[in-house]
Parts: sequence; C-alpha cells; structure tokens
Amino acid sequence: MPELPEVEVIRMGLEPLLVGRRIVSIVTHRKALRYPLPDFQCLYGHAFSAVKRRSKYLLFFMDESKGAALLVWHLGMTGQFHLLPQAAPVGSHEHVRLDLDDGSSLRYRDARRFGYADILDSAAFESHPWFASLGPEPLTPAFDCNHLQQICQGRKAAIKSVIMKPEYVVGVGNIYASEALFRAGIHPARAAGRISRARLQNLHAAIQSVLAEAIAAGGSTIRDFVKADGKPGYFAHAFQVYGRTARPCVH
Repeated sequence: MPELPEVEVIRMGLEPLLVGRRIVSIVTHRKALRYPLPDFQCLYGHAFSAVKRRSKYLLFFMDESKGAALLVWHLGMTGQFHLLPQAAPVGSHEHVRLDLDDGSSLRYRDARRFGYADILDSAAFESHPWFASLGPEPLTPAFDCNHLQQICQGRKAAIKSVIMKPEYVVGVGNIYASEALFRAGIHPARAAGRISRARLQNLHAAIQSVLAEAIAAGGSTIRDFVKADGKPGYFAHAFQVYGRTARPCVH
C-alpha cells in the first residue's frame, strides 16, 4: 500500500502539470471501487488550483470561481494516477478519466479496486470523518518530540503500533515505521511507555529522516507503486530492515 512518501511523490509530480488546467470531459468506467464513486460530472468546467496531501489522501483543490469543490482520493493498495495524451487508449484497470484543456488526460487505474474518492466542500473538509480524527503530519512542527512522548506515555502497546496509528501521527506505515525504529535502535515490540525521552528523540529524528529520504528517492516501489510519470521509486534500495526476513539487517 502506498505510504506517505509515495503519496507525496505523486502529489509533487501532478501539481505542476494540473494547476491551471480545466476539466473539459469526464469518463467513468465503474460506479464503485472500494465505495461508490461520486458524481464526477459536477467537476466539469472546474480548473485545478492546487494539489495537496493530508495523510495518505490526495487533495485536488478546484478554482473557487465555480464553487469550493475538493476532489479527495485515497489510492488504496494499487491505485495509480497517470497524465497521458487524450488520444492514448484506455489502459487496463482504468476507472476514471478527466480530460483537460491542454489535450492531456488524468487517468486513474486501480487493479485491486481498493481506492476511493469523494467530492467535498474545500472550506470544511477537515471536519469530514476521513480527516476529523487525524493526528499531525510527521514532517511538520506539530509533530515534535513532546508530541511523541505524549502519545507514548503510559502505553503498554508496542511502539511500532503506536507510531502507525493515524490518530497519533499520520502516514507512518509499516515500511517506514520498521526503518525508523531500526535506525533509532528500538525493538518494534517494546512497550511505548517504557522508552526514555532520549531514545524517543532518536526515534523522532529517525522518523523524519526516513520519510524525507524516501520522498527524495521517489518513494518505495515494491510491487505496484509508480510515480505519476510511470517510473518506480528507488528508496527500496536503501531498506535496512524491511523485507529482510531471514537475512541480516543492513548497518
């Protein structure tokens, strides 16, 4: 499943190509993926004003001159966005197509169909159930060592499960939790409340450095993930512990 770095890499690839482009045609090939899909036709004539990310959600903000519409998309396990020429044939597992005024076409493909989307009011999206209980972004000042210590304090749960809970901090999935804990020298099963502040400081730094390095490397391609340009991410080559069952960790 794409984690925060993969979604951020997709966002970075799409934003400069979409901002200012107007939707001139919409084609859908399915009525539902993980959940029923929204009526995309209401986006006809809208222009993209920004592409942002919250947790593992892509946020496509529209020009407010036609209403404060926000297209929210979660990629699920195998979701992919590609920007192609409008003349390009329909790809396998292609479910939604947004044609743009420059002759390009934003295509959404999803082999396992666990992705989902909705169209929300951009001024109030943070109160939507998908976002209301989310914790801070791990690469922002809101996620500091004090916050990490607070969410760990008194907890008997394993530290790995704590830092993977989106209500405590968003976007730290299995891959990056494993890598950060290894860098910090903390066993993933150790009770969160039994870790000293000094070691939590190391973990905080490791979480931020692992995520930043993964974004710089274009994310981690293990099976399905590709960037918006169709190329893989290369952070998997830097894994020290993830996926190395029965093999030594890399020091």
